[in-house]
Amino acid sequence: MTESHQKKNEQEDVSLYEKIISRTEELLVSGRKNLDEALKKAGDELSSAGNFTRERAEKVSAFVKRDIQHTFDGAGKGKDSVKQAVDPKRVAAGAQSIFSRILSNAAETLTDWAKKTEQQLEYKTGEITSPGTLTCKECGEEIQMKKTAKIPPCPKCHHTVYRKSY
Repeated sequence: MTESHQKKNEQEDVSLYEKIISRTEELLVSGRKNLDEALKKAGDELSSAGNFTRERAEKVSAFVKRDIQHTFDGAGKGKDSVKQAVDPKRVAAGAQSIFSRILSNAAETLTDWAKKTEQQLEYKTGEITSPGTLTCKECGEEIQMKKTAKIPPCPKCHHTVYRKSY
C-alpha cells in the first residue's frame, strides 16, 4: 500500500470516527438506545449508505466505544453520569449560575462607576466652584452658588463636603 493511499485511509477512518460518534450521541440523547445499540445502529447506517464497509464501520465503532468507555470509566462515571450532565435541571442551574456571576460582576462595575462619578461631583470647603447648587453630604442643606466663588462650610452643620448639582 502506498503512503498516499495509507494517508487517505487514515483520513477516511477519522471521518468515519467523527460521523459514528456524532450519530451515536444523537441516538443516546434521544434516550431510545444504550451505548452498544447506538454504536451498532450508527455503524449500520453509515455502512448502508455505501461509503464504508461494515467491517470498517465495526472497527471504528470499537475505537469510539473504547474512547467513550475510557472517558466515563476513568472518571468513575457511567451512563447515568451522561444523563445527569445533560439533565435540564442541571443545565438550567448552570445557566443561572453563569447569569448570576455576570450580574454580580456588572453590579460591582456599576458600583465602582457610581463611586467614581459621585467623587467627581464631590466638592469641599475651600475649593472654588462655578454657579450651581451644593448639597451638604452630612445634613442635606443646600447652598445656592450664584457666581463662581470659594465654597464655605455648611451654614447648618459646619461640615465641609458637598455634592454639586446644576
